[in-house]
Amino acid sequence: MTYLVGKIVLDVTAGAPNNGLGEDNVAKVKQLRIGRDVHPYVSAQAFRRWLRDSLPAAEPASPVVRSGSGQKQQAYTQGRPDRYFDDDLFGYMVAVKGDKSKTCQRDTVLATGTFVSVAPRRPERDFGTMSRGFGAGENPVLHGHEFYSAELAGDVLLDLPRVGVFETDGTGLKVALPEPAAKEAQENGAEPVTFRGSSALRLTMDERRRRAALLLRTLTAIRGGAKQSMHYGDRTPAMILLAPIKGGVNPFTRVLGVRNDRVRFDADVLRAEIDAWADELEGPVYLGWAPGFLTEQRERVRSELADLVTTETVVIGHPRVLLGDLAERIERGERDTWFEDPKG
Repeated sequence: MTYLVGKIVLDVTAGAPNNGLGEDNVAKVKQLRIGRDVHPYVSAQAFRRWLRDSLPAAEPASPVVRSGSGQKQQAYTQGRPDRYFDDDLFGYMVAVKGDKSKTCQRDTVLATGTFVSVAPRRPERDFGTMSRGFGAGENPVLHGHEFYSAELAGDVLLDLPRVGVFETDGTGLKVALPEPAAKEAQENGAEPVTFRGSSALRLTMDERRRRAALLLRTLTAIRGGAKQSMHYGDRTPAMILLAPIKGGVNPFTRVLGVRNDRVRFDADVLRAEIDAWADELEGPVYLGWAPGFLTEQRERVRSELADLVTTETVVIGHPRVLLGDLAERIERGERDTWFEDPKG
């Protein structure tokens, strides 16, 4: 039973990728306070939306159903993880009153944290006017918005044994595929299994490999964010740390810190966590680090971890190259044991 756990870092330069509630005529970025310090952030919901939108055009998205009105509105996807990659990996909740054949829920397979500025960064306010086409002497329309530069970091966990496996019984909303959807999925090739104490259906190994590989490749090619007309910027991760580990603990949440108001990657923390969790790690720690991001630190960390790099305990490279190679290994079946769950 293997989880891929770690951290993703976004490098935002003069951007406003995720806005909060505005005040008067000022669009404000999402931000939180820790004491007197201000930390801009991108919500997990926004990041997951970017990830969904970055999937290849040929990958079908689960259609959204909207019902009700006012405060009693509902919106949910089809709840068909057998058909749709995003229902499988991102989860859903379909609650149809009085219809148990459609009521179902799937907890997320891909867990993502909030992407918070590692170092405190106070957003700047940009002042603007709109006067185009106005007559002489007419007052312009005033408006403003916030933007910032920061390194945003969020934790991530992928429960690999759950990829392509859907519960068909349980209490309350724990059923991921109710009848008749489960019957249809089985007719289309899904295999009945017992998974973590519940009856479930499992897709073919080829499809499960494909979905895991697709997620890894998409993580390195994320695009999206607000204010692109004025604050367009690259949203592909500047750093991705992923490690295969048993049990789902993520020991790599503290590898980034702050020194002299600058973000710092702490190689000693990474080494200590690798040593502490060596009996749980099921492969190398992948450290995807984009060239040009914290450049001097990149070379320092490579030097400080030279012995771990030599033994391939840590693999350092470009995020797209590293995760692309891991995706290919998964597709070739070289990591099939990661999809197994001993609890069966």
